[in-house]
Amino acid sequence: MDTPANNVSPARRALDALAKDAEDSTALDTLAHSEVLVPVPDDTTDEDASDPTAVALPVLEQPGSAPVVPVFTSEGEMTELLPYVSRYRLIPLGALAEQWPEGELSLTIDAAGDHGLTLTSEGVRTLLVR
Repeated sequence: MDTPANNVSPARRALDALAKDAEDSTALDTLAHSEVLVPVPDDTTDEDASDPTAVALPVLEQPGSAPVVPVFTSEGEMTELLPYVSRYRLIPLGALAEQWPEGELSLTIDAAGDHGLTLTSEGVRTLLVR
């Protein structure tokens, strides 16, 4: 989905900048303070899905890889990878990172996009908690 440059979210612009310079602190700050779309797993009840104090993370598991939580900068990006998703929550990425579970759970932002970013569990906590 092509979008005019002025309609691109700050999070998407930050991903574009990080694709050029992975240590761009301004882009990392922008990303950490941006909201992302977190798909709501199908087995989550409506009550749990609307609870502002809890987030059910959608975990994708692939053989031979660490489990990963996909999040997106726009509905278009989400639809590209997960066209069947019917519900999502908008959550500040930094707040999600602050509550990131221990273990080998990775985070991927716009996985189907041109400049998707995947972070290890440690990367989520160290790069996005700002």
